[in-house]
Amino acid sequence: MKNRLAGNTFYCIAIPLVLMVNVSVWGEPIEIGSRRELFVDRHLIDKMHQTKLKLHKPVKTPRPKSPLPVRHMVTVIKDGDIYRAYWRGSDKSFQGKIHTGHAGETVHYAESRDGHEWEFPSLGLHVVNGTRENNVILAKQPPFLTNFIPFLDTHPGVKPSESFKALAGYPGPGDKRGLKEAGRGLFAFVSADGIHWTKKNEVIPYQPEWRHAFDSANVAFWSEAEQSYVCYFRTWTDPERLRSISRSTSPDFENWSKPVAMNPNLPGEHLYTNQTQPYFRAPHIYIALPTRFVPGRGDAPEYDKQDVNATDILFMAARAGATKYDRLFTHAFIRPGLDPARWRNRSNYVALNVVPTGFAEMSIYHRSGDRYVLRTDGFVSVNASSDEGELLTKPFVFSGRQLFLNFSTSAAGSIRLEIQQVDGTPIPGFTLQDCLPVIGDEIDGAVGWNGDRNLATLAGQPVRLRFVMKECDLYSFCFQK
Repeated sequence: MKNRLAGNTFYCIAIPLVLMVNVSVWGEPIEIGSRRELFVDRHLIDKMHQTKLKLHKPVKTPRPKSPLPVRHMVTVIKDGDIYRAYWRGSDKSFQGKIHTGHAGETVHYAESRDGHEWEFPSLGLHVVNGTRENNVILAKQPPFLTNFIPFLDTHPGVKPSESFKALAGYPGPGDKRGLKEAGRGLFAFVSADGIHWTKKNEVIPYQPEWRHAFDSANVAFWSEAEQSYVCYFRTWTDPERLRSISRSTSPDFENWSKPVAMNPNLPGEHLYTNQTQPYFRAPHIYIALPTRFVPGRGDAPEYDKQDVNATDILFMAARAGATKYDRLFTHAFIRPGLDPARWRNRSNYVALNVVPTGFAEMSIYHRSGDRYVLRTDGFVSVNASSDEGELLTKPFVFSGRQLFLNFSTSAAGSIRLEIQQVDGTPIPGFTLQDCLPVIGDEIDGAVGWNGDRNLATLAGQPVRLRFVMKECDLYSFCFQK
């Protein structure tokens, strides 16, 4: 729905200053350029009054006719018009001892054109369970296939033969403190097509001060914002022995920085995976969907009593280069739900990557084969009820000629917007009274002021945005040329 005033399409937002709760202290203006900014943290928020940050619940879609299988270590990559999925499997004919990293573990592959229904090509690459008629892309490479997590390398100038990359490795069980021998770390894999892979060298070595590490999904990607490769991987806290997360960076995928422990855990909290990724519409913002592991709850009928646990999915975020996560919300993002199977041992994990499956929709894939959807940018919103509320940003500097919002109002709701100088003085022509009310529901709705004013006159100088909101959700904003 579009708001039409004076024959033009406009959208806008505004906010008063009175009685607002100060949530942070601003200093130097923040350079945002034409980046899209989401409200997954308080990076740009100065004050709020009668508004709140709301975490939105993903919605499970109808079960696909041809879903991804129920498996662990799932990755989904959008590669142009193709969705590529990877997961850990096993050779049912394997006769050896079953343990993490055993020789019977495999990596499987599927494709989709719509991100919902999947095809499982017969690739003929490996004999598994007595036949080559399968979709296995890696086999008989212990221990690397236990946590093989690929990504599409978007680094400009990447070699065509290394368009896809992955990190994998498992150091073995037990306390390994003091051990320095090579081979216990993460190894690099490369591929031209995401199907045929070559193992290269060990690139992130095991640190002798660690009791244990790398025993989960260890995710990597090229960061456009940091101009480096980034890896988030499993470490354990000491002395609490909680499953946690560390980070390392590399200019070339071969030489990696000394790992930094991020340790976003609450007291007593295990974070089994991290699933950290650059958000596809704002790659300077990293989204993380870790699995929270709660020992002693749930059901584990085929396991020892010590493996009884319950799991769910959390939401975290981090800015590019940050060594700490932002945790605005500490409650579950996706709960186990009504299905009893979701309350069993290690049952709730989501695939690496939130991917677009439509202009207004993005998808999250659960290890159960279910697909969940959210509105584009729709992790968190600034939410206003029927009582008018406000949000005031910190000072920032932008580039562009027009302001766009991702927003949703009720029939009675609206957003109005004022652009201010750093000291809070409204800029003539961009006051609250000049703003054309934003009404409707748009992913990229343009904001307008009386006189069809051009924001280019304000680009490059510090300003604030003051939003006045009623019965609405504001998900993101950006300035564009």
